[in-house]
Amino acid sequence: MNTRMRRGLRLGLMTLGFAGLFVAVSAVPGAATPALPDSTAFKSERLGHGLLSSGSLAVKPGLQVVVTKNTVQPGASSGWHSHPGGAIVVVNSGEITTYRIARNDDQEDGASSRCIITTYTTGQAFVERPGELLNARNNSTSGVTTIYATFPGVPVDALGNTLQRTDRPMPSPDPCPV
Repeated sequence: MNTRMRRGLRLGLMTLGFAGLFVAVSAVPGAATPALPDSTAFKSERLGHGLLSSGSLAVKPGLQVVVTKNTVQPGASSGWHSHPGGAIVVVNSGEITTYRIARNDDQEDGASSRCIITTYTTGQAFVERPGELLNARNNSTSGVTTIYATFPGVPVDALGNTLQRTDRPMPSPDPCPV
């Protein structure tokens, strides 16, 4: 065997040896990490999910975030309110009707407004923009509605209370039949 052939054989064997060593070393940490006997140490429970038809919120690092579960009895209403950082809402069961105030820019006095009424059912999601005036109501006569809401950009007061909701007075004149 000539020198050139021996070098090539030696290089091939070394490459094969290093590849085998790499595989063996990579497999050891996986084998050394046993699976937990049950999944109770880290458990995730999906509270709900829904299809978002439109809307967006600006979410930046460093914001306080609050998640709530809201149970709404038949005929119950949230009252007029807004959210400082907005909200992403998922209807987990039942249905919820939102009443939103939209200003009519084409009116001469500039103070005219109209009501946008939308009903969301199980599996749907919607966005409430920051500061948007809204009233939500369960118009059902028999079914309880459960919704989950995520509030980004929530202020916190001096006592550590989160302020994800701002109660607002009923608009005057009120264009919504709530």
